[in-house]
Amino acid sequence: MSETADTWLRNTTSLWIPSSSQFVGARGHRAAIETRLNTDLGLHGMFEIGSLRHGTGIRRYSDADYLVSLKGSRPISPWTTLNKVKESLQARFQFTTIEVRQPAVVCRFSDGDVEVVPGFYTDGGYSIPNPTGGWMLTHPTDHNAWVNEVNKKFDGAAKKLARQVKVWKYRRSVPVSSCYLEMRAAQHIDGEKTYSPVWDLYLALSKMQTAQLAAMNDPTGLGSRFTATSSESSRADALSKLSTATARALKAKNYAAAGDEENAIAQLKLLLNV
Repeated sequence: MSETADTWLRNTTSLWIPSSSQFVGARGHRAAIETRLNTDLGLHGMFEIGSLRHGTGIRRYSDADYLVSLKGSRPISPWTTLNKVKESLQARFQFTTIEVRQPAVVCRFSDGDVEVVPGFYTDGGYSIPNPTGGWMLTHPTDHNAWVNEVNKKFDGAAKKLARQVKVWKYRRSVPVSSCYLEMRAAQHIDGEKTYSPVWDLYLALSKMQTAQLAAMNDPTGLGSRFTATSSESSRADALSKLSTATARALKAKNYAAAGDEENAIAQLKLLLNV
């Protein structure tokens, strides 16, 4: 019997799970980063966040992400903090390319990128740089707990769907936030009564297209809204690529419903660029 589109999507999704060794090199820089920033700026602590921590990382694409809780008062502009973190780390790692990519400072080590997000403890969460400007309030521990709770439905469907839309993001160079995609995927699964991989990939993309990548309310009710892109030009590019992806997902869904698994898989390959 030929492979179904659902089976192909499940198998392909599993291929993008990072290996256990992918982040070993990047994680190895943590102690040096923490020591340097604590010496220069003062830290309450440093902990892992992002897709690696959440279990939705993408092989070859995802970085090791850390939030550093800084001591002192939060300045008016996040760029003040971002530049201080960059200068401190550049002085420590003189032969490493280090750049600001809001909301993080990215250290491009030869054995893996490390993203350092500066934050200030605020109302049980952290104020971090907002990609669109200013500060935003985030509660990473609570967000992770919410996604994990939703992920209990349908044998981990929320994280599988999140990984699928992230593969689309990276393979099609879509300038949209990975965090936004993950939260939208979990929000979609949270509202469903059943799960079918191809249908739900289409539905999740369609919902984001209908919303025109509008900012999403924090489902925990604790933090700021999640924004999809950092600028209007990025949003226009992302919406164009989302329109194409949604159309391909619709074709895949319709082909699969008609029993034409070969053409359904062909559309999924175009969608994910694999």
